Amino acid sequence: MELQVTPEQEELRAALRRFFADRSPSAEVRRLMETPAGYDPAVWELMAGQLGLQSLAIPEEYGGAGFGVREIAVVMEEMGRALVCAPYLSSAVLAAATLLACDDEDAKRDLLPGIADGTTLAALAWMESEDWDPAAVTMEARHTPQGWILDGAKSYVLDGHIAGLVLVAARAGDRLALFAVDGTTLARTPLTTLDQTRRLARLSFTATPARLLTTDAGPVLSRALDIAAVALAAEQLGGAERTLEMTVEYAKVRHQFGRPIGGFQAVKHRCADMFVQVESARSTVLNAAEAADERPTELPAAAALAKAYCSDAYFHVAAETIQLHGGIGFTWEHDAHLYFKRAKSSQELLGPPALHRGRLAGLVGI
Repeated sequence: MELQVTPEQEELRAALRRFFADRSPSAEVRRLMETPAGYDPAVWELMAGQLGLQSLAIPEEYGGAGFGVREIAVVMEEMGRALVCAPYLSSAVLAAATLLACDDEDAKRDLLPGIADGTTLAALAWMESEDWDPAAVTMEARHTPQGWILDGAKSYVLDGHIAGLVLVAARAGDRLALFAVDGTTLARTPLTTLDQTRRLARLSFTATPARLLTTDAGPVLSRALDIAAVALAAEQLGGAERTLEMTVEYAKVRHQFGRPIGGFQAVKHRCADMFVQVESARSTVLNAAEAADERPTELPAAAALAKAYCSDAYFHVAAETIQLHGGIGFTWEHDAHLYFKRAKSSQELLGPPALHRGRLAGLVGI
């Protein structure tokens, strides 16, 4: 099997790199970190209107462009390089993939076009504790003469503080069901996070009206979370690649004992190890993205491998970046700590590496 990027995907990458270099420089990332919303609505609108990023993996019949996870991986990789602050993973990837995995055609036609054109910010809420497994969901939905209602709370909801549409996993009797809820009807509490470039929230439900999407949410959530894991792994790859570049550039200009530090064998070895990890991460992402589009039966294992490997690779490369930058790498003014925090938060998001390694072992019969 030959894994490669098409010329069209390379053109997309080049356009994205120019766009994010202009719209998401370090100064803008730091500004958005301090805002309540955590993203720039004007840039989000440009992402939808000029580049069509939110619609990439949504089929044409639902207002999308009809591409696949391989294109999403290109977008996420470039967003990871630039530390883009935007609800793309939550809305255009996680929520969109969840709706697409449902059998409710009416819901798809009602809800997906808004996600595709960027006017709807969507989020998926399934976690209630620190257990990432959807099987751990305990929230119960009640059916009344007026329809379904939800009571309880969800935590660690990615971009839940701004989502206008929230997809909620809850128990309908003995079945794991999925519901659509108007986000503006919820009590939303932003959570304090290590990574200020990515927001999480706690959502509280009190007799909240809900639209039933499916009473067989297990396979739906499994598919959506696998796709999100691939997308997150691609973002981790982009961040690792950028931190490696920062380190190599610094090693060329930082002099010690009359020569660039990149000339010392110990520094060369560490940079070489970082390069191997980045390129290995690239292979796992390409494989997982292709599996999502072409080999769906292999997606669970490929996604678990990509998420586990890229999580550790990004964290290691980001940590080495700080170390090899010396004293300046520990300062607030340098961007190294922003990538390090993103690496650590991404390592835990959607489940830590140990969880995915355990899942992979089970899938391959170990």
